[in-house]
Amino acid sequence: MRDTELLIPAGSLEVLKVAVLYGADAVYLGGEAFGLRAKARNFTNEEIVEGIAFAHEHGVKVYITANILAHNDDLPGVESYFKELKEIKPDGLIISDPGVFAIARKVVPEIEIHISTQANNTNYGTYLFWEQQGAKRVVSARELSLAEIKEIRERIPDDLQIESFIHGAMCISYSGRCLLSNFFTGRDANQGACTHPCRWKYAVVEETRPGEYMPVYENERGTYIFNSKDLCMIEHIPEMIETGIDSFKIEGRMKTALYVATVARAYRMAIDAYKRSPEEYRSNLEWYKEEIGKCTNREFTTGFYFGKPLEDSQIYDNNTYVTNYTYLGTAGRINDQGLCRLEQKNKFSVGETVEIMKPSGENIQAAVEAIFDEEGNPQQSAPHARQIIDVKLSTVPEPFDILRRKELL
Repeated sequence: MRDTELLIPAGSLEVLKVAVLYGADAVYLGGEAFGLRAKARNFTNEEIVEGIAFAHEHGVKVYITANILAHNDDLPGVESYFKELKEIKPDGLIISDPGVFAIARKVVPEIEIHISTQANNTNYGTYLFWEQQGAKRVVSARELSLAEIKEIRERIPDDLQIESFIHGAMCISYSGRCLLSNFFTGRDANQGACTHPCRWKYAVVEETRPGEYMPVYENERGTYIFNSKDLCMIEHIPEMIETGIDSFKIEGRMKTALYVATVARAYRMAIDAYKRSPEEYRSNLEWYKEEIGKCTNREFTTGFYFGKPLEDSQIYDNNTYVTNYTYLGTAGRINDQGLCRLEQKNKFSVGETVEIMKPSGENIQAAVEAIFDEEGNPQQSAPHARQIIDVKLSTVPEPFDILRRKELL
């Protein structure tokens, strides 16, 4: 059995620390330039340094994305950026563009290069090509089946790593190469500014009858013909491991700390349980599935792993997420009175019952007994987003515990 890395996204320094504590073997993040998540609150170099130090203290690796499809005027900046990263010393760079790859090999030959899924890596010949150029890892295209990945594994050197997505959003377009956003809004998906028009509601207009909209519908609400379900392979850890994949990648550098903690913890526990005993994994499978379902999601699919997706891999009647739990905040310092410092993410009130989510796997119900502002003034509720508050709970949390609230359905 190959070593299996659990690779978790980090959209901010706070989320990086949560990912590390909730089970990541490695995290990936974007700097302020040359990554494909323009709307993420990307890391400054100072934050990258702090994040790498925190991760390395816990035995976790850090990979940095530089996976834009570069234009001519990008290349000088890429070289300057890699010179900065040479001093920062991440564990790997995620790259898709051959020109950017060549610059990395010249400027930072000591840093591992991983070939992004954006490079459309669909066959063993492509893997062998990148291995010959000096790549350490290749990220498989989302459109590959497990059978295809297994054949790739059999035909490439044993030390060339395969990374594949195990959970997260799916794209309508091949390996993320979509032009809808650019066409409709001028915001380029391949420069990280996608507006997700695949989630919009569409109608048909006949050429000779402009202004007359005819719905494309499955029911009276219309249809969302491009809206894929989210990938979830928590029920198929054995198949993923047996295929020979080295790194299981979670999608979501724009997700909350709650999402990252929930998904990382569930997959960490599932992978470890399977490696200890397949029976242990199977006996706890319903718990893993229940926990994953607590994340905001668009329902789940296995994507292309067991063949081409069928009609039930799409969501035709809405573009809304399923939200079973609301993120309230991540526990900060705990003072001598047992008050928990918190940056509030969503409104909650005194008297409510919340859940304390711990990295160990425990979920503890706790009553909100009091809320105070930074000056110590009592409040009945915490209605202001990102307000810094102190909270007294019936069970005192620990730093980096996640507070969440179950929503009534």
